[in-house]
Amino acid sequence: MAIRPARCYRKLERPNTRQSKRKPKKGYVKGVPYPKITKFETGNSKKSFDSKAYMVSRDSAQIRHNALESCRITTNSILSGSLGEEYFMKILIYPHHVMRENPLATGAGADRYQTGMRLSYGNPIGLAARVKAGQRLVEVRFNKGKEADVKKALKTASSKLPVKTIIEI
Repeated sequence: MAIRPARCYRKLERPNTRQSKRKPKKGYVKGVPYPKITKFETGNSKKSFDSKAYMVSRDSAQIRHNALESCRITTNSILSGSLGEEYFMKILIYPHHVMRENPLATGAGADRYQTGMRLSYGNPIGLAARVKAGQRLVEVRFNKGKEADVKKALKTASSKLPVKTIIEI
């Protein structure tokens, strides 16, 4: 089964946490998947650069870990093609929030599979980073004169995220 679209999870609502006093063992989340994004820093980290650029969120939202990985791959490929090793990129947010889904069957014979709202806490399906308006998402360090290339890379990568962004240099 394919993953659901980002619009299902991008709203920043209260996290669904479970606090049980009678059975505290049920409060633990079992089976949380690993985040798809594993590298948070790419490029030349040892060199010092003149300028910095940031991708900044304009709205509050949740960004899934696969969207962050897609954003990182896109930015990295464009920057490495245009700047070579003369840049350093860092993803500044981490997906901590566990998203859950109560599986429901649809179509004919669905009455044999689902239990309605009984045991509806849901199974972990992925991770998301909770982002507030004005929070920095990605940082790119580079030398002067390459602003256009960096801006193009961050603009292309921002289309991979479910939140509107601005680019600050």
